[in-house]
Amino acid sequence: MPDSAQVNFLLVGETRNAAVSFEMWLGETEVLTGTPTVTATPSGLTISNAQVNTGTIEVNGLEVPIGHGVIFAVTGGTSCTDYIITVSCGTSSVPPQTLIAKVRLQVYSE
Repeated sequence: MPDSAQVNFLLVGETRNAAVSFEMWLGETEVLTGTPTVTATPSGLTISNAQVNTGTIEVNGLEVPIGHGVIFAVTGGTSCTDYIITVSCGTSSVPPQTLIAKVRLQVYSE
């Protein structure tokens, strides 16, 4: 899966909810399953509550159906630092797939 071209921003001290859509990589009846893994490099971010979406969400202005996205919270980081967040999740296909997305996050201060 290619990296996202979008750059996301986080102000030092904020806790933000984030979401990644896997919709365009899923088959017609396929959904994400299990507990997603969300990591960041370099270290310094705290990522919590990673889960497959159980309700419809919006990602970049597009509606993402149940089971087609991953949501999580992110906080921390060092000002003037770019982070790459990697989101990985299994699918319901047979045989199952593991899909991976990479998202860029830039932390800044006022």
